Amino acid sequence: MNFIEELTWRGMLNDMTPEAAAELEKGMATGYIGFDPTAPNLTIGNFVQIMLLKLFQLSGHKPIILMGGATGRIGDPSFKDEERALKSYDELDANLARQAKMFSKFLDFDAPENGATIVNNIDFYKEMNVLDFLRDVGKNLTVNYMTSKESVKKRLETGLSFTEFSYQLLQAYDFQRLYTDRNCKFQMGGSDQWGNITSGTEFIRRAGGKAFAITTPLLTKADGSKFGKSEQGNIWLAPEGTSPYKFYQFWVDCDDRDLPKFIRYFTLKSKEEVEALEAEYADNPNALKRILAEELTIRVHSQAAFEAAKKVSELMFNKKASSVLLEMDADTLAIVANEIPTYTIPKATITDGLNLVDLLADQTEILASKGEARRAIKNNAISVNKSKVNDAARTLTTTDLLQGKYMMIENGKKNKFMIIAE
Repeated sequence: MNFIEELTWRGMLNDMTPEAAAELEKGMATGYIGFDPTAPNLTIGNFVQIMLLKLFQLSGHKPIILMGGATGRIGDPSFKDEERALKSYDELDANLARQAKMFSKFLDFDAPENGATIVNNIDFYKEMNVLDFLRDVGKNLTVNYMTSKESVKKRLETGLSFTEFSYQLLQAYDFQRLYTDRNCKFQMGGSDQWGNITSGTEFIRRAGGKAFAITTPLLTKADGSKFGKSEQGNIWLAPEGTSPYKFYQFWVDCDDRDLPKFIRYFTLKSKEEVEALEAEYADNPNALKRILAEELTIRVHSQAAFEAAKKVSELMFNKKASSVLLEMDADTLAIVANEIPTYTIPKATITDGLNLVDLLADQTEILASKGEARRAIKNNAISVNKSKVNDAARTLTTTDLLQGKYMMIENGKKNKFMIIAE
C-alpha cells in the first residue's frame, strides 16, 4: 500500500495538490512538517502530524522535521481569534531543544536511505537582514495573493499585525530553502495550514520549480470538542506534562463514536489487523480501547510505564483490586499518590499507633469531624488498603503501611485518598 492509499483508508487525507500522488510513485521523496516551539513539549494534537511523518517514512520516503526556531518568534495567525503573545527567545530555544529530543521516540533517524532529519529554520534567517528579506522573500508573493487565504481573511476583520502577516512569507521561504537545499518537494500538515503550505508551492513555482502539498483533516471528537483537549487541559506526550496513567486513561475513556477514527489515525497496525479487531470487538468497544491505549502508551512512554498505568487503572476502577494494591512496588504507589488526593503525616504518629477516626478527621481532611468519621465506619463506607473497617476503635500501625510508606483510604466507591507516612 502506497502513502496516499495508506492515508485514504485511515481517513487522514484531506487535500493534496495536483500530481502529488504521481510524484510519490516515482520513488523515494522527501517531505517535511513544521513544528513551532511554543510549548515545552509535544501534545497529542502534534501526534497527528507525527503519525503523518511516520507513515510517510514507513512508505519508503524521507521525513524532515522543521523546528520553528524562527517562525516560533513570530506567531502563526491561521484561524486564531487573536494575536498570540510572543515568548522570549530563551523560552523558545528551551522548548525547541526538549521537543527535538522527543522525535527520536517516533521516527527512525538511523535508517540508511530515508532516515529522519531535524532542521531548524533559524538557520535560514540568522544571517539575513530586513532589506535582504524584503528583496529576496517579500518580492515573490503579492499582497493580493496572501490576503486571499481564508486563514488571513478571518483575522483581517479583527486585526492582524504585520508580524503575523509575514508568517506566511516565512513558511513559504522555509519550503523554498528545503526544496533547494535538500530536494524536499512535499510539505504536509493539518488542513488549517493549507493556505501557508500552498503559499510555499506558489513561491517555488514562481522560482521555476514544482512542489506539492498534502494535508490531513483537523481531528475533532464526536462531541464537537477539539482533539487533544480535556477538562484538565491538553494531553502531553511527556510524563512531566501528562502522567502515563492519565495518558492511558484518555484513550480508555474516549467516546465509542471516536474509536474508529482514533484507531485509524494512531495505530501502526495494518488495515487488515484493524478491521479484524473491529469485527472481533464489535460488541465490546471498551476492550478495543484498551488495546489502542496499550499500544500508544508503550510507544509514547514505555512498556514499564504501560504496566504501571494498567495497574493504577485497575486499582482505581476494580472493586476487587486488593491484590493489585498489595503487590504494588514503591514507584507504582508513588504514581497512585500523584493521581488521587494525598495527605502526608509524620511517621512517628503511626509508629505509636494512630486511631483511624483521628486520621480521618484530625490528621487529614477526609471527613469533617470525628462524628462523621464514626458514622462512615458504621455505615461500612471506609476501607484501609481495600479492606473494609467496621470498628471505630481501629488503630493503624506501621504494619498497615505498604512499602513502609503508603496507605490507601477509601470513603465510599469513588473517594480514594493516599496517606504518605514519612
